[in-house]
Amino acid sequence: MTIRLRAHHLLCMLTYVGKGYSPGFVENYDGITPRLNAGEEIEITTGPDDICAPIACDHREHCHGASVLSRDAMAARDVAALLGRDIAPGARLSLTEAYLTRLRSAFATGEIRNACAGCDWVDLCTEVAKGGFHGTRLT
Repeated sequence: MTIRLRAHHLLCMLTYVGKGYSPGFVENYDGITPRLNAGEEIEITTGPDDICAPIACDHREHCHGASVLSRDAMAARDVAALLGRDIAPGARLSLTEAYLTRLRSAFATGEIRNACAGCDWVDLCTEVAKGGFHGTRLT
């Protein structure tokens, strides 16, 4: 199978520690994380993806809002530059140990965090990164 992710979720997954918008959201995310850890292929998509599917109906305006679309564009640009590969909708990649290490290092230094500006979760993600990504579900 393939995990469908919008570009800014490539950043969110780096600091996911089991907190989210609702119990259903967390349960769903907890089901996706082992698949990411196993190296299942990721397909970049637009709009609601496999992570936000449980809240897409309740947060439809959020999932399609200008700020979220802007986050996707910024994340795609920054991650593509870092990894040296296309991160446009339809692109596919597997999360290798080398990719994860590069992403986390760049996230911790702020190099790929432009998309995080104004996000409700920015403080939590900052603390997780400062703590060396301890307790994250993505290993």
